Amino acid sequence: MALTKKTILSHKEIEQKIKRIAYQIYESNVNETELIVAGIESNGYILAKKIKANLDKISNIDSTLCKVSIDKVQPTNPIKTSISAEDYSNKSIVLIDDVLNSGSTLIYGIKHFLDVPLKQFKTAVLVNRNHKKYPVKADFKGISLSTSLFEHVHVNLSKQPYEAYLD
Repeated sequence: MALTKKTILSHKEIEQKIKRIAYQIYESNVNETELIVAGIESNGYILAKKIKANLDKISNIDSTLCKVSIDKVQPTNPIKTSISAEDYSNKSIVLIDDVLNSGSTLIYGIKHFLDVPLKQFKTAVLVNRNHKKYPVKADFKGISLSTSLFEHVHVNLSKQPYEAYLD
């Protein structure tokens, strides 16, 4: 039996989720003057750029976009960020990825940022699957799904129309 693609989020729904996540991040950081919006390469970074653009429209917080490069096959390999540790030290950070699956990518990303003192640390994902191996949660999420271990969530944010689907 062939697997079929099941749409989870349409283009319009993804845009609405991005806007809502931006408002939640703003509410959580309303007293901050600076915020680091860190996106995990590749889809997480695209999502972070879109959230930052919405955040810039609704708030006066000086937000800085940061690309986080993690080897998803070997997450213990050194993690690289597009800004230095001094640039995010003692600031509020939101780490963003497209899908929270097992939690390994997000937990290693969190671990990297905890090497310096921070004001606040939050996480955001577009799709939160409920199959975590690690004790990590998304503070801001577009949608939560209970799926089988054999299903895979795909998110397309690189070209329009955006979509998230399950196969």
